[in-house]
Amino acid sequence: MKTDRSDKEGSPVEPLTPERRIKVRHVIPSLVTVFAICAGLTSLRMSIEGNISAALYLIMLAVFLDAADGKLARFLDTASPFGAELDTLADFFNFGIAPGLLIYSALYHASEYQNLGWLSCMLLAICCALRLARFNVGLSIPPKAGQRDYFVGVPAPALASLALMPVFMSLVGWESISTYAHLVAVYEIAVALLAVSMIPTFSIKHASVSKNHFPMIAIGSAILVICLMVYPWHTFIFANVMYLGSLPISYLRERKYRLAED
Repeated sequence: MKTDRSDKEGSPVEPLTPERRIKVRHVIPSLVTVFAICAGLTSLRMSIEGNISAALYLIMLAVFLDAADGKLARFLDTASPFGAELDTLADFFNFGIAPGLLIYSALYHASEYQNLGWLSCMLLAICCALRLARFNVGLSIPPKAGQRDYFVGVPAPALASLALMPVFMSLVGWESISTYAHLVAVYEIAVALLAVSMIPTFSIKHASVSKNHFPMIAIGSAILVICLMVYPWHTFIFANVMYLGSLPISYLRERKYRLAED
């Protein structure tokens, strides 16, 4: 007589059918996202221990992994609701919580503006969560032809980089920035509000360049990588300034497009 296998509770164990198996390529993007969470968690530890440079490197690593997991999911054709939800949770932690605690540890821990600094760091995390929630809701609404070239508000990785600007500045030699903690808090609040604003910001996901310009793009990318290796904090400051400078341009271009459409 044939008997069914049972688990410890006595319920039958279903055989592993082909339908219940998944291919390895479906797991790879989620593994990259998990590595990004590990980078964010370790950054948190480094912040608590006072190793600010290591904490910054780990957050920047999380930015790179955040870009890589999405590209891998599209390249391998393995995008899934599970991966999207995991990526959102990772982004909230890596670009909302970890940078906020790093900023507080680096600039406010021994400052007379501790409460104001903590308020600005909490607002940073809250606005990051709101921005990600709005982004996820917007995924169900097909964008119009010209809207896919823009994000609504500052995306989470750019938010983290902009928020960390005062820390970058302190590492390049402006150590007295901690004496302007109240002004830094105002800056952090302004950056947090940019994330939940309706300002259109450039998206490179659908950007394209002429083949004739490709050699210049390649050379510029190589120079950028070299600068990141030799002068990382100076390079991030320069990138942040350029990004802030692009906001009025993206706003005017998107507004011009809407007026032309009407």
